[in-house]
Amino acid sequence: MTPERLRALCLEQNGAVEDFPFGPDTSVFRVEGKLFALSSLDAEPLKVNLKCDPDDAVRLREEHPAITPGYHMNKRHWNTVDVTGLPDRMVRELIEDSYDLVVAGLPKAVRLRLDRP
Repeated sequence: MTPERLRALCLEQNGAVEDFPFGPDTSVFRVEGKLFALSSLDAEPLKVNLKCDPDDAVRLREEHPAITPGYHMNKRHWNTVDVTGLPDRMVRELIEDSYDLVVAGLPKAVRLRLDRP
């Protein structure tokens, strides 16, 4: 997975935008102002912080050495994912899951506008 592909996967989510509130080296991906992914796209290895259901977060960490508790994040709800250690399809699913968790917390009218009931 390349940094360009990781950025594209995040930005293909409905309503997703990228900004740089922590400086030019850290990409923050949001939907309706809410963070769903965070990455230093120039870093090696390439990693991304993603929101995760707490029960799934623990299971994923146990099953995949490339997934660890969220660096500088709430470790119960966030994982840091080394994308070089996982198949691209799994990274895509983890990004989509993070996005879906954030969207689920938005008001119903916003979810419907994003086509996510």
